[in-house]
Amino acid sequence: MTPPRAESSKTPLRRRPGMPYPLGATWDGAGVNFALFSEHATAVDLCLFDPEDPQRERHRIRMQEQTNQVWHVYLPEARPGLLYGYRVHGPYEPKDGHRFNPAKLLLDPYAKAVTGSLTWHPSLFGYKLGDSAGDLAPDDSDSAPYMPRSVAIDPSFGWGEDRRPRTPWHKTVIYELHVKGFTARHPQVPRALRGTYAGLASPGAVEYLSHLGVTAVELLPVHHSVADKQLVDRGLTNYWGYNSIGFLAPHPRLASSGAPGEQVAEFKTMVKTLHEAGIEVILDVVYNHTAEGNHLGPTLAFRGIDNAAYYRLVPDDKRHYMDYTGCGNTLNMTHPRTLQLIMDSLRYWVNEMHVDGFRFDLASALAREFHDVDRLSAFFDVIQQDPVISQVKLIAEPWDLGEGGYQVGNFPAGWAEWNGRYRDAIRRYWKGDEWQVAELGYRLTGSSDLYEQGGRRPSASINFVTSHDGFTLADLVTYDVKHNEANGEENRDGTDDNDSWNCGVEGPSDDPAVQALRERQIRNFLATLLLSQGVPMILGGDEVGRTQHGNNNAYCQDNEISWHLWPLSRTALAQLSFTKRLIKLRLDHPVFHRRLFFQGRRIHGSAVKDLSWFRPDGKEMTEEEWSSSFTRCLGLRLAGDAIEETNEKGQPIVDDTFLLLLNAHHEPIPFILPAHEARVRWELVLDTRDWEVRPRLSTFRAGDNYPLEARSLAVLRLRRPGART
Repeated sequence: MTPPRAESSKTPLRRRPGMPYPLGATWDGAGVNFALFSEHATAVDLCLFDPEDPQRERHRIRMQEQTNQVWHVYLPEARPGLLYGYRVHGPYEPKDGHRFNPAKLLLDPYAKAVTGSLTWHPSLFGYKLGDSAGDLAPDDSDSAPYMPRSVAIDPSFGWGEDRRPRTPWHKTVIYELHVKGFTARHPQVPRALRGTYAGLASPGAVEYLSHLGVTAVELLPVHHSVADKQLVDRGLTNYWGYNSIGFLAPHPRLASSGAPGEQVAEFKTMVKTLHEAGIEVILDVVYNHTAEGNHLGPTLAFRGIDNAAYYRLVPDDKRHYMDYTGCGNTLNMTHPRTLQLIMDSLRYWVNEMHVDGFRFDLASALAREFHDVDRLSAFFDVIQQDPVISQVKLIAEPWDLGEGGYQVGNFPAGWAEWNGRYRDAIRRYWKGDEWQVAELGYRLTGSSDLYEQGGRRPSASINFVTSHDGFTLADLVTYDVKHNEANGEENRDGTDDNDSWNCGVEGPSDDPAVQALRERQIRNFLATLLLSQGVPMILGGDEVGRTQHGNNNAYCQDNEISWHLWPLSRTALAQLSFTKRLIKLRLDHPVFHRRLFFQGRRIHGSAVKDLSWFRPDGKEMTEEEWSSSFTRCLGLRLAGDAIEETNEKGQPIVDDTFLLLLNAHHEPIPFILPAHEARVRWELVLDTRDWEVRPRLSTFRAGDNYPLEARSLAVLRLRRPGART
């Protein structure tokens, strides 16, 4: 192989040694400093491209300066908008973990913006495709014509008086959405802005979120990512974006402007606009792997810059990668420079882009110091002491695909977790499975069995019934099996969901009775989710019955399968109104979002315990009922005058007292309402038998039978004069 020579155009650029920090391309108002880490490289070339003709390489500059394994140069004539990439020289010895190949143009891991799209071509691979030597022989074809370009940006932005909402954890309601899917067909979003950051910041989109009542949006990945070759070959794309290649760059496909680098300002405008509406922005981030895949994947950035530093390699076979993610590789969090990249990325999104938190995809993979998941790994240590990152919302997806990767309840203080056990328990209970009430009791009350011993609070539990990964709520009650045929994998992809419930009728039905039962189950799930202790997360569209027609793995469907449906039908509007009322009920009443776990005892001189459980005869549940396989109907009383918490002024928080009645049985059950102090008149707040409360009676006395419908949930309230909310 003959490596390309470092050369200049006829008009050479002035250059100075520059600085090794900060890494990336940094505009200082006069020029741009370039800094690239590579521990094992022998030489690095900086390639500059013509903004008017991105295919034309105008300059190739050998970076002569190296400080602490960082190659750097300063170009006083460089300006924002400059397109660039790297070619890195060194040994191509896969068996030793090295895959340097200067024929391959590489993205800057610290690029703040990327422009252009990747075109799949054999030259993107560091080895000769189809060669008998496999990936052991290098390929010398130039990949530049098929690669996107990194962009030097001007970071200035008029943030004005932007203020983070800083919503307390216990008052947080999360709405998980895809930037494009939410706005792609929204009639109140200008057509030119649909599917973009600007579209999400448009008045129609923000007004919808505000009126719904959510306090935070959790955006599916916005980092620059790559559509997998096997998807492109099938005419699909990586719609979700869980295939990152740039951890500091917002993806341009979600921007309304096609100008290089302008996606950065558009993203900032979106954050600023949502903040003005009191809505926080949480990013779903994928730091566990990259788009370069396994040893047979392409050379796009990290692999060609320093494969042995950035990736976890098999210790006795460095040609291959440790794969705890199911995506071919795992980032090497034990290397200080890889850890630095992740931390620099997180700080950048907080300090420069003003986001309010992160949800870490497959977070257990980040905690693997060696092979086992380690709660005290360097990653957690660094985050805990970081004065910036430790102060924002941190959410772990507490599992990966490796051995021992399921770590729900095991993340350290300061972290919230997607509570997979909550999801499973709520689904199984409303499905009518046996032996569920003991598990249900823990999940409804904040999962103290998982989080209290470690010093965390109920807000450590991110409660969800559905998420982007799986059925939507409407599909959960409609389909018994997945229907992923459109993904082109013969319906083999996605998980087999055994916790769905469809009234015994698979798929859509015109039977009014079937439709009514399914709608009731949707109401049951929404009410349970939004009235449980912990932090609720709603999958975007579940509040209006969004369907993916049974596809429970729509990661590659950038089309109507994944996009929200607008305008809304009459049933969707009723469901939306129901969800709004639930969110308002939750946020208006501290008893539904306690900061501390229930104590099961009398507090502040209350005549009753802060939490009591009842069976249908109105008496408190016994150990026998908790351990019975047949218990499917129960009630819980949340005593508003027994909240062991104080407000900002140090005054005890006092609320109304609520009674929740749950019946997962297939038949109606009359529930005798329990007493509360001397005088009790329970007022009906909602009943999931219908979208609206239309009871014959609206108030009930202690000892009355409440007609609890089959598979339904009811909420009753005892008003307390002067209750503080």
